[in-house]
Amino acid sequence: MENHRIFKMAFASVYPHYVTKAERKGRTKAEVDEIICWLTGYDLPALQKQIDLKKDFETFFAESPAYHPNAQLITGLICGYRVEEISDPLMQKIRQLDKLIDELAKGKKMEKILRG
Repeated sequence: MENHRIFKMAFASVYPHYVTKAERKGRTKAEVDEIICWLTGYDLPALQKQIDLKKDFETFFAESPAYHPNAQLITGLICGYRVEEISDPLMQKIRQLDKLIDELAKGKKMEKILRG
């Protein structure tokens, strides 16, 4: 596995950017949390604990209780890469989350974002 800088970056340092991106487009922190919990299997208290403990992305995803089986349905471009073609499993998970937040900010309905 390649060692990307983002793998060691604290999830807590990026999380506020997800919320800000969504809120700028009229969406809510609760919707961001719902997406993260759907994808990772964390409940809200466990998600908050990950944020409070400043877990890095690698640990955040490694400790996720139940990565959603429909995550493979997340396709499309994010940061110039096709999500479904990213070979590194951790980078793919990070980009899947980015893609879901992007879809939220673009006004997509939650039932479409939460595939399945």
